[in-house]
Amino acid sequence: MSFNGFSGEALKFLFENRMNNSKEWYDSHKPDYKKYVYVPFVELIKELTPAMLEIDQQIITIPSKLISRVRRDTRFTKDKTLYRDNAWIVFLRDKSIMSTSPSFWFGITQKGSSYGVGFYGVETSSMANMREMIIKRHPLFMDALACYESQNKFVIGGDMYKRSKFPDQPENLKLWLDRKNIYFESVQEGFNLAFSKELPDVLRQDFLRLKPIYDFLSMLAAYGG
Repeated sequence: MSFNGFSGEALKFLFENRMNNSKEWYDSHKPDYKKYVYVPFVELIKELTPAMLEIDQQIITIPSKLISRVRRDTRFTKDKTLYRDNAWIVFLRDKSIMSTSPSFWFGITQKGSSYGVGFYGVETSSMANMREMIIKRHPLFMDALACYESQNKFVIGGDMYKRSKFPDQPENLKLWLDRKNIYFESVQEGFNLAFSKELPDVLRQDFLRLKPIYDFLSMLAAYGG
């Protein structure tokens, strides 16, 4: 099999699964989940695997470890809704160290899709290392900066401090320096990309393009000045 795009049936299943919010409903419709959500993600991962290993040989490419769970973890949240209406894949080295390991992702929602690279959550020490590397104009940062500023598809994101900690730095560097977390995201309103069989080619090309940023983020936990 090969990836032929996601479909409206995938969105319908995810939406109805969330609305019914029932293990019994999910269990009775599990074949729909496999057919319309899980299998397309597996095929997408297979087509992306060579490029992801070219970016980083340590990236995990086993589909069962990359595809988001259908059921939410409600132990530590006030929202006790059992099921979500979106789904995604995450490429990274080790899920147990998501706070120190950047990841690539692609996800679908009821409104469209998004993909990019960055941290799900990041340790304050890694962000401190990032700021030091930026201030020192470390070569890896300069490559990442050139990568970001040479394109217009991805937008830098992550919560920012209310007041700049580096008021004397250039504005383009403060976009990085003043963040509590950091990621680079391309958002698609609608489903032209997600429903297209060209999706693997688009992701492959763009993820490879983001490699300098990924390489920089991957060094943050290990940087020692």
